[in-house]
Amino acid sequence: MTKEISRGRGRPRNFDADEAVAVAQRLFHAKGYDAVSVADLTRALGINPPSFYAAFGSKAALYARILDRYALTGAVPLDQLLRPDRPVAECLARVLEEAARSYAADACATGCLVLEGTRCSDEQARAAAGTFHVAAQQRIRDFIAQRHPQEADRLADFVSTTMAGLSASARHGQSLDRLLGTAQLAGLACAQAIPGEKLRQRPAGRPTVPQLKPRSEESG
Repeated sequence: MTKEISRGRGRPRNFDADEAVAVAQRLFHAKGYDAVSVADLTRALGINPPSFYAAFGSKAALYARILDRYALTGAVPLDQLLRPDRPVAECLARVLEEAARSYAADACATGCLVLEGTRCSDEQARAAAGTFHVAAQQRIRDFIAQRHPQEADRLADFVSTTMAGLSASARHGQSLDRLLGTAQLAGLACAQAIPGEKLRQRPAGRPTVPQLKPRSEESG
């Protein structure tokens, strides 16, 4: 979009803050929080540093706005996937498979913006990403606990850990097929850990999944 530039050191007259957040999101997602400088942002947004700080306050504050946008437009849609009318294991498997697809959907912005943000070096940005991460973990745990309270903690931890691994693997260039293979195996493991939920048919050629017993069957 063409923007009319004002004289002096102000922002462009037609500066669109929402569009600027979208542009910055792509930059953060592509390079990671730590690798993006304020100079990178001002260059991408077409504004100077004083205008940047006037508009967003700081790099971390802009990142917090980006996370709000990502939660609405780019994150795995947990509310759509965690359905009360479907088996828990099926829903968890769909979450993992959707994560695999989402994390590999854009070769220039792989992985999860939130999960990768929890590993950045900036304390404020890391805390902002952590807030979204913890909320997602709690959403998954609450969904499991409605029907399988004894399995909720360990299954939520397992799903969250798998999603973090999928994100990291996507960032390292792992293919969609391999990410989906991992997600599908993890989904099968979830089904084996839930009492009364049958395993889905394992696709031919896939390795077997280690047997996970429900907590009620574990010794000690």
